[in-house]
Amino acid sequence: MSSVDRSERGEASLEVGGRLAIGGAGGAGDCPLGAVPEERRKRSGAELRELWRKAILQQILLLRMERENQKLQASESDLQSRRLKLDYEEITPCLKDVTLVWEKMLSTTGRSKVKFDTEKIHTAVGQGVPRQHRGEIWKFLSEQYLLRQPVPTTKPPNNDTPYKELLKQLTSQQHAILIDLGRTFPTHPYFSAQLGAGQLSLYNLLKAYSLLDPEVGYCQGLSFVAGVLLLHMSEEDAFGMLKFLMYDMGLRKQYRPDMIILQIQMYQLSRLLHDYHRELYSHLEQYEIGPSLYAAPWFLTAFASHFPLGFVARVFDMLFLQGSEVIFKVALSLLGSHKPLILQHDNLESIVDFIKTTLPNLGLVQMEKTINQVFEMDISKQLQAYEVEYHVLQDELLDGPATLSQSQRTAQLEKTNSSLRQQNLDLLEEVQVAHARIHYLESHVEGLAASEAELRREVSSLQQERTELQQTVAHLHALLASHGIQYTSHLPEENQPVASSTAE
Repeated sequence: MSSVDRSERGEASLEVGGRLAIGGAGGAGDCPLGAVPEERRKRSGAELRELWRKAILQQILLLRMERENQKLQASESDLQSRRLKLDYEEITPCLKDVTLVWEKMLSTTGRSKVKFDTEKIHTAVGQGVPRQHRGEIWKFLSEQYLLRQPVPTTKPPNNDTPYKELLKQLTSQQHAILIDLGRTFPTHPYFSAQLGAGQLSLYNLLKAYSLLDPEVGYCQGLSFVAGVLLLHMSEEDAFGMLKFLMYDMGLRKQYRPDMIILQIQMYQLSRLLHDYHRELYSHLEQYEIGPSLYAAPWFLTAFASHFPLGFVARVFDMLFLQGSEVIFKVALSLLGSHKPLILQHDNLESIVDFIKTTLPNLGLVQMEKTINQVFEMDISKQLQAYEVEYHVLQDELLDGPATLSQSQRTAQLEKTNSSLRQQNLDLLEEVQVAHARIHYLESHVEGLAASEAELRREVSSLQQERTELQQTVAHLHALLASHGIQYTSHLPEENQPVASSTAE
């Protein structure tokens, strides 16, 4: 082959390469490839090889830059998602010094096996928890709890299937979970989008737990607890923390189908009111208002269903620190601090309405006051005594019904009937909301099917683009081979990650 032929073939190849990678961006003395002066047409083989080497390296650089840009966009998306999740007003702003204390503890090597000073941890939680580290701090507090209580309060699940494997299974609770998705933090931007990222993550988490714990499955109220966890950590971490709260902290007992533990909790709260706020207790008893009429959601959702997220986050801080008795402390503090306002109401409807709707909208000052009161309370002995008392009373009712007069039995039945009537009204309202939700989901199926079709088209387009990129690479190799250029030492290794990234 003559040097002229080689030059012409080389120039033609460079034109292709220029379109692919160089695009006229050579050195300062290079001219655009589309109009090369006559005196520049004849190049030596070494010059051509050098130009091709630059073209290939630039092509590789562009591909790497594209890959890094995709990573950057994913990182920005993750940052935006974190900001969206943490969109709530804190009630105890965390000072910089306190944040540094937390960061030092979190960064301790092998921290999951290190017992930190209990007083130091209590002080840090009392001074505040930085919002951006809250999820990691909850994990840290759970580790400290397990180190001090190696024997769990509840037998751990026999099912140790990994989270991702549970997601591949089907659950019989699917319908109930779907109904509650739209009612869980409906005004929070992360969960407000119908079947958006927040609702899908919440569905995954609740589905996985229902498969892990068939006895509980899914119970209304559990979605709020799961939602709070998801706002502060990833799905898989939230699943681990949900298992910790349910089994190690013993919350699962109140979600069991018989609801006996929830009944005991209502009795315990009533007795606490009797001992700590006698006037308020008498006022509520006068209108036959038991804790089951207003406090059940507080226990089942850890206050998340009615109270501001900033307040709920602080309740969870203490829940991970002190255990489930925190719910009693918060309830007792809230009712006690609003006693004068509650005493102003003189009928069942207005009292219950005030506790359910007005009380949760307390100001930031009152919220922080409540949290500070909780840190100073110790009611563990009373709770144990009240639980024993409840069981004794239940045994007496079963063993000696003759000791009650007819009027006493009638009054007791009427009180129970009134409570059941109110619960029935609440359930009827929930059924109506559920029917509306079902209707929406059924109408939404068609839209989801259209979205699926669009995604399939996008996948097909990406596959076609991948094929074209592979053909481009093959063409570049062919051009190299046609010039007798041996460039096989590191190019395949450099290209391999790019090919993997494109395939993904």
